[in-house]
Amino acid sequence: MADAMPTTATTEVPEKTGGFPPFDTTTFPSQFFWLAVTFAFLFVVLWRVSGPRIKHAIGERRGAINGAIAAATRARAEADAASIAYDQALASARAKAQGLAEETRQSINAEIAKAKAEGEAQAAAAMAAADSRIDATRTAAKAHVADTARDAAIAIVARLTGETVGADEAAKAVGG
Repeated sequence: MADAMPTTATTEVPEKTGGFPPFDTTTFPSQFFWLAVTFAFLFVVLWRVSGPRIKHAIGERRGAINGAIAAATRARAEADAASIAYDQALASARAKAQGLAEETRQSINAEIAKAKAEGEAQAAAAMAAADSRIDATRTAAKAHVADTARDAAIAIVARLTGETVGADEAAKAVGG
């Protein structure tokens, strides 16, 4: 066992030089180089490829927005024109309805006046007929009263005096 070599065991970490690699000042030139190369590549890609695509997409959107605004403006103008036409048609219909109502009112008033005149004429004719019947009845009643008064005078004289009086004398005495 004499041939054995002694071993040493330690728990220490071997020492590193330089620290965190991006902060290592010895690698700065290569880091700047690759930064410049990457920046130049991204700049060219954005400038030549992505830029025109973005510009094209923005142009299309702007065109679509402007087209939609123009269509909305046309639609609004058409709606305003339709609204004005509707208002005019409504006003015309109202005026026509008022004219028809006035015409109907006048024709109904004329029919009422005609019917009233006819009714008054019929009432006047009925009144004249009634007046003539009343006059005829009155004349007949007067004749009957005169006859009745004469007969009553004859009867009264006969009963009171016992004498008979003639019809002509009794009529003179009564006043008829």
